[in-house]
Amino acid sequence: MISGEAILTTPYYFSFPSISSKFPYPKFPATSGINYAVRCSTSSPRLPVTTERLRSDTPLTGGAFDFERATTSLTKKVLASPKKVTLVRHGLSSWNEESRVQGSSNLSILSEKGVMQAERCKMALADMHFDQCFSSPISRAKTTAEIIWQGKEEPLVFLDSLKEAHLYFLEGMKNEDAKRVYPKEYTTWREDPSNFCVDGVYPLEKLWGRAHEAWKEILLTPGEHFLVVTHKSILRALICTALGLGPERFRSVDINNGGLCVFKFNKEGEAMLHSLNMTAHMYTDHIYHY
Repeated sequence: MISGEAILTTPYYFSFPSISSKFPYPKFPATSGINYAVRCSTSSPRLPVTTERLRSDTPLTGGAFDFERATTSLTKKVLASPKKVTLVRHGLSSWNEESRVQGSSNLSILSEKGVMQAERCKMALADMHFDQCFSSPISRAKTTAEIIWQGKEEPLVFLDSLKEAHLYFLEGMKNEDAKRVYPKEYTTWREDPSNFCVDGVYPLEKLWGRAHEAWKEILLTPGEHFLVVTHKSILRALICTALGLGPERFRSVDINNGGLCVFKFNKEGEAMLHSLNMTAHMYTDHIYHY
């Protein structure tokens, strides 16, 4: 079966050519500003063409319509208002540059290039208003958030739920050494991360649980637009949990250092991904407006 839908706006009478002469085509009343959704199907030529009136304020410029039941609610509570959340990955760190496994370690600090990336994020978001900024308390994310949020009246809010995944004995090792010393564990983490297990503990299960906790803490905070600064793995978990994806989809998304992702939430706490891994500001003086 092939089916489709078209939305038409008309200030006058209009008509469609009939599929066959046996079936007359419909006419619509001349009412200015009314939008019609026309659904038709080729599965049966005798099915009538149906029309549905849409709200007159629905934009027809290619933007998304208001959404409902996008995924399951992240809050299980009705919010006071819709929300918008901008997620930021911290700038390049010393262990990023050294190709070390970082995990939840606090020994990796923001590098000189990472500081520059954080400053670029600050400039790129200069025209945006945020009611609150949430950050991981781990150094490389904390420093990034402090640079971006500098000069704001509201204090930074540090959430333990935004900490990076705990990778146990792999943390601090260079990737090449971790692959040589712990080939099974390292390969599982890289190629099948949802099954990566240490002493009966699955780090991604823990991470998914903290992502759900973080979303509740953020979305139930008064305000409408929030900034969140954190790490790559927890960012992946935040994105996947918002979209209803499990740990097996962990590596289906990627976020660069200083990359921005934007989510919109309706009052039911359901998410719609607006932008993923925006990085134009890393290479140009781009200023965001969204």
